[in-house]
Amino acid sequence: MAAPASSSIHSPLRSSLRIPRGLCNCSPPGASAISLLPRGLRSTSLGRIGFSRSSSDQILTRVAASSAPVMDPTKGEVALKVSTVVDVDLGDRSYPIYIGSGLLDAPDLLQRHVAGKRVLVVTNTTIAPLYLDRVVEALTRGNSHVSVESVILPDGEKYKDMGTLMKIFDKAIESRMDRRCTFVALGGGVIGDMCGFAAATYVRGVNFIQIPTTLMAQVDSSVGGKTGINHPLAKNMIGAFYQPQCVLIDTDTLNTLPDRELASGIAEVVKYGLIRDAKFFEWQERNMEALLARDSSALAYAIKRSCENKAEVVSLDEKESGLRATLNLGHTFGHAIESGFGYGQWLHGEAVAAGTVMAVDMSYRLGWIDSSIVERVHNILQQAKLPTAPPEMMTVELFKSAMAVDKKVADGLLRLILLKGPLGSCVFTGDYDRKALDETLLAFCKS
Repeated sequence: MAAPASSSIHSPLRSSLRIPRGLCNCSPPGASAISLLPRGLRSTSLGRIGFSRSSSDQILTRVAASSAPVMDPTKGEVALKVSTVVDVDLGDRSYPIYIGSGLLDAPDLLQRHVAGKRVLVVTNTTIAPLYLDRVVEALTRGNSHVSVESVILPDGEKYKDMGTLMKIFDKAIESRMDRRCTFVALGGGVIGDMCGFAAATYVRGVNFIQIPTTLMAQVDSSVGGKTGINHPLAKNMIGAFYQPQCVLIDTDTLNTLPDRELASGIAEVVKYGLIRDAKFFEWQERNMEALLARDSSALAYAIKRSCENKAEVVSLDEKESGLRATLNLGHTFGHAIESGFGYGQWLHGEAVAAGTVMAVDMSYRLGWIDSSIVERVHNILQQAKLPTAPPEMMTVELFKSAMAVDKKVADGLLRLILLKGPLGSCVFTGDYDRKALDETLLAFCKS
């Protein structure tokens, strides 16, 4: 019997705003290379960012600033609040990511993406007391025709399940939300994922808007249309690809974010540098202290650059047929930690950080990267106060059983995202020596 085919997607050192984008090669063994042509990414900066940055970073800002104007010039007040707009280019389903300070107090920005007269805001018990009233005000100010309802869910990854999802449907049906309504996700990644999945399936699809309030959601989960819930046996196994009308990132919401949640989001920021943007990783090494200290300029740049990277990948591979999978560096190991240890015991970014160290270790054992990258990854995650090893209770068997039902398994073959080559390069592949995986698991587990 022939061995199952493995796919290998290469993500070379490349940043779309530094050099022109070429072809992205997806080349399964024994098959012709598949060329994914870029569909374009437009990012416009309205403000300057003043902190440590290399000359190449300055080039990024100049190139971005040469794009088309961000806002209608008649909307001066809104334009002052929005420092950056990154477009996710998906043809007639394209949408903007607004990034700036005070955007929750810019009603025109939110209202332009509400088509009907009914809105359901989905949030949680932590975020509702902080921001729900402001969002309702922004949705209704000067717009008496809009009616807003809200549903407040319990907070935490352990509630990202079918039972909690039903609370959204219950409220929508009780409030008689129709097909022209808009769902608004106000919160972190759990709220965004569940609200998006509810929007994708309620009356077979209604509009929704993402207002992420955690760094994790702002740099990753709110962008790209992945929605869903967890199953007791595997994370994010039930869901849909469903794009929002817009993503509105008010960077001021990070002022109320706990330090642990901030560090969790940094794990995803680090990921972009490792898989495709070496200059961004180098910037992070120089500016990690500023990020942890919540320097507003540093955070704004990290969010902007992360969204640019995510938006480009999504525009090329929306449904994760290959290239988009590279955004899951460390996630196969990390998801195993979350499901094995118990949802909510570790934050998602904490599990991803430990998983990233394991993926990097395996890449080194395969001879695909040199030891300096291993050391730099370990150092930057330690500096960010993130775990660099899984919980002690994780065993080899727990990892293997969880990884066997990972979404990246194809025809029984576990495909992984691993680093290969210089910093900023990775592969998505099932073509690796299984001995290296076993050695990595044994190195990080007691049994």
